Amino acid sequence: MDDERQAGGFSDDAGEASPDWRITLNDSINVIPADDWDRCAGPANPLQSHALLKAMEDSGSAIADTGWMPRHLTLTDADGRIHGVMPLYIKSHSYGEYVFDHSWANAWQRAGGQYYPKAQSAIPFSPVPGQRLLIDSPDPDAAFIALAHGAIEATDAMNLSSLHITFLSGGETEGLNRQDPRWINRKGVQFHWRNQGFDHFDDFLGLMAARKRKTIRRERREMQGLRFHHLTGDDLTPAHWDRFYQFYLATIEKKWGGAYLTREFFDIISQTMADRVLLVMAEDEGEMIAGALNFIGTDTLYGRNWGCLDDRPFLHFETCYYQAIDFAIARGLTTVEAGAQGLHKVQRGYAPVPTYSSHYIPHEEFARVIADFTRREALQVDREIKELDGWSPYRKDASGDHQP
Repeated sequence: MDDERQAGGFSDDAGEASPDWRITLNDSINVIPADDWDRCAGPANPLQSHALLKAMEDSGSAIADTGWMPRHLTLTDADGRIHGVMPLYIKSHSYGEYVFDHSWANAWQRAGGQYYPKAQSAIPFSPVPGQRLLIDSPDPDAAFIALAHGAIEATDAMNLSSLHITFLSGGETEGLNRQDPRWINRKGVQFHWRNQGFDHFDDFLGLMAARKRKTIRRERREMQGLRFHHLTGDDLTPAHWDRFYQFYLATIEKKWGGAYLTREFFDIISQTMADRVLLVMAEDEGEMIAGALNFIGTDTLYGRNWGCLDDRPFLHFETCYYQAIDFAIARGLTTVEAGAQGLHKVQRGYAPVPTYSSHYIPHEEFARVIADFTRREALQVDREIKELDGWSPYRKDASGDHQP
């Protein structure tokens, strides 16, 4: 463990005195007991789990050498019991975050400042909304305040330019603003699909306008020559991961030119959390040609990475979106989160939903400029969501309300 700091004297909203807290910076997820981390994180979102973050570190994907130096926070009481945890990294760049602040870094640098290193609370390479201040405490409000304040104190103590908490929940964003007005809010948009108790894919299509329904059926017919495999648990083999990694590298090189995840990462998650992994693989005449990696939550399927070697029309839609819906319906999952970006998702039944990030910037003048930018950006996001709602493929007489 790197450093310990007292964070006493906090109170909950009722004004009752809380116990003395101790904030600890940990230089690896491995020094935090998995049971304690997962107790705070809860079972709902596997991307918040100790196993996932451990795989990121142990595989060499999210480590200091790749610009993700772990400094995870733990919040303990006077008896040493962990009441809260928070994923935290010191970042030397802004890649793999999906909340883009490169323009902020450039502006700061032009003004003579140094934006990097910065503190980042995130699930590396994963634009997945969820909790970031993970609390399991008899006094959750006081623990939340102590953990949030501890994160700010740690940022200042490490002389970092700023602290960014990305893809946190709306409730956490509100909680941070209530306890400290220096937090700056930022809003984004993603596209999620909601299960309305469907028994079959056709039940979902039945809510759509006839033209949209025909379009999706036509796209799916184009895939009829392929076989799609839903692989999870013991069905996953090293051969599957070898092939998927080829897909992953091919797509990464085509779009960005640098792979974030190592090959070992996929072996580790297959060994430690296979029952929470869904690998969709597309087969054509005995050859796997495309795949999509998903994580299975208690009520949500989280789409993560996809890749292919045969870039034929509609293959992406089928492998990533329609197969995910099929799986969610079969498993009784309520939501499919298909990742960042992609206006084309709207016409395929995925509705726009807001996402949130919170930012602490000690430099008052720069913070004022960023706060003004994010206020104007949020208005644009709200207008975009309203406009996209008007693109809904659902019939006017159907509810079609897939927003969480």
